[in-house]
Amino acid sequence: MTISRAHSCRPPSTPGSVLAPAVAAWLDAHAAALDEGGPQGAMAGGQLLSRLAACGLFRTGVPVEQGGNGGPTSDAIRAVADVAAHSQAAAFVLWAQRVCIEYLLVSPNRALRAAWLPALLEGSVAGATGLSNAMKFLGGIESLQVRIASRSDGYAVDGVVPWATNLVPGNFIVAVAVEHAEAGRPAVLAMPANATGVQRSGDLDLIGLRGTHTAALRFDGAVSDPAWLLHDDAHDYLPRVRPAFLGMQCGLSLGLARASLRAARSREGAGRSVLAADIDALDTRLQQASEALLAGVDDGSFLAAPRRLFALRIELVEIATQAVQLEVQARGGAGYLNGRHDGLPRRWREAAFLPIVTPSLVQLRTELARAERNAA
Repeated sequence: MTISRAHSCRPPSTPGSVLAPAVAAWLDAHAAALDEGGPQGAMAGGQLLSRLAACGLFRTGVPVEQGGNGGPTSDAIRAVADVAAHSQAAAFVLWAQRVCIEYLLVSPNRALRAAWLPALLEGSVAGATGLSNAMKFLGGIESLQVRIASRSDGYAVDGVVPWATNLVPGNFIVAVAVEHAEAGRPAVLAMPANATGVQRSGDLDLIGLRGTHTAALRFDGAVSDPAWLLHDDAHDYLPRVRPAFLGMQCGLSLGLARASLRAARSREGAGRSVLAADIDALDTRLQQASEALLAGVDDGSFLAAPRRLFALRIELVEIATQAVQLEVQARGGAGYLNGRHDGLPRRWREAAFLPIVTPSLVQLRTELARAERNAA
């Protein structure tokens, strides 16, 4: 689908937002379908990459010399948050695409970047991150589930990625961390959908986010070209992409919290002014956590202190969850009636999803607790 930039990309409707009015309106109109799936969700999901790309959202925070709009990585976090305030499903796709772009920007493989970056920036190819397992591996939580072995024409790839988002059937590239016993260290590959031996499952039967092309991947002797290597040392590469990976992931919580706090505040006059102090206090916490997140990603301090980023992600998920609870209280019984909830059930499901996005809050808390024990 082709979208006119002149039509879609007028100045933002809300100060500080990167979203054009037409895009924000489209997301609001299709948020339920993208979450619930079905024919309407499939149709909206098929248009989503084009809609997000039309206003340059994939180019946000990408250097101008690489085809982007410039600006710091924090701009990409803001973009994810702005989209998440309208649709968590759309923001999850934006996160996957933009993080995949980040993998190419950080990779020393210039030829691979030149081959794939333009298509990812314009949204003509979907970018997926299969590195959730890798981030858990980096924290010592689990072993890698994909391995490679050398062969005459490159590598043979075997294993599974149990969950990846933005796997548009037949038109994606996915980043995967692999165990490479011969090299003595894990590596990171970019695997295209049409590589021999790459098998995509049907879309996973999720309770929400059903329009996000989320599926599992199996590599059964899949053929990988050595030119697809993002980095030959995952221990060096993954810590350098982790701040962007987790930082943009935090944008999901930022956007949801803002949407629910805004909705709760709009109901204060309906005999619920007693909630005003709680709303203000949570809003202050949200602003403080947001400022710490954006500053830490941009100044590079999370590279040396990743546990600060872990703690911020935990806090932002907790804030988003509490914001939805405040919206429930502010709406009262009317929020439990079909047609009168203004997206509240969807935001409730979105809040339930945030703690389990890899690395999950349980995994992050496990890592923080281990660090405390080691320090003691």
